[in-house]
Amino acid sequence: MNSHAPSLSPINSTIVRSWSLALLATTRAYFGLTSRLRPTLARRQAERLFTTPPRPARRWPVPAAARRDSVLTPAGHVAVWQAGPAAAPAVLLSHGWGGAGAQLGGFVAPLLARGFRVVWFDHPGHGDSDGRRSALPELVDAIHAVHATCGPFHAAVGHSLGGAAQRQRQRGGLPLARVALVGAPASIAEYMHGFARRLGLTAAVREGLGRRIEQRYGRSFADIDRLVDLGRLQLPALLVHDAGDRHVPFAHGERIAAALPGARLVRTHGFGHFRILRQPEVQALVAAFVAGEDEALPAELPRLPPPAPLY
Repeated sequence: MNSHAPSLSPINSTIVRSWSLALLATTRAYFGLTSRLRPTLARRQAERLFTTPPRPARRWPVPAAARRDSVLTPAGHVAVWQAGPAAAPAVLLSHGWGGAGAQLGGFVAPLLARGFRVVWFDHPGHGDSDGRRSALPELVDAIHAVHATCGPFHAAVGHSLGGAAQRQRQRGGLPLARVALVGAPASIAEYMHGFARRLGLTAAVREGLGRRIEQRYGRSFADIDRLVDLGRLQLPALLVHDAGDRHVPFAHGERIAAALPGARLVRTHGFGHFRILRQPEVQALVAAFVAGEDEALPAELPRLPPPAPLY
């Protein structure tokens, strides 16, 4: 048997949208067969895919008037941009797996309009930053390095796995006044199991992959996913999650909200996991929350019309 996996783009729950059904079926057939005949090879190839961020076909435009810099992290230099007055309170934007800092560019103008300095960056292995392999620990380390260099930050906004990394950094004591998470997963173990399921790995190979990922993380999934630790965080939190999110189901947002005292959960409709970042009403909502305008937060977006009166 050929010892190399098919030349395919990396696959995980955040990029399955770009795959044709035929390509997904071919991938599942390959890993299903390899899992049974050469399980060590299948585990090794799956691990490489799990820790190799996809390179998106498109590049998001960098918001105007941004100053570019770089920050050294344990995984190499990451590209950093910022806009707004140097002395203004700062907001950090953290993108998700396979994305880029500019993917959250729509949040920059509303935050600048409220007098903030905005900082965004490409995580290790993403965009213009160093590296090709990456995982949650590298994302957490990057947030720490950018905070040490460009902070302190008044607030942070994280999308998807970038939100999970932000949540992990909060557990480590990163000082913030406010945090907003958009489409963030509550469980990295479920994230990994979904990845293994999409590849068609056998249970034995999936468990072996899980142990290897835990070794790389230096922590167990049970420890990473322990939401009870969020209960001691005394900061206002906003969770924005789409009811139809196919990549990170809405229940994840509910679980995080239940663990964070005083968290506000806003359910959106029809925005999905990625288009939610491009919605002006979501961008305005997050900017209002960061600025402390909590009284304006709706429970649903788009806002539902009031029921018609009964006569």
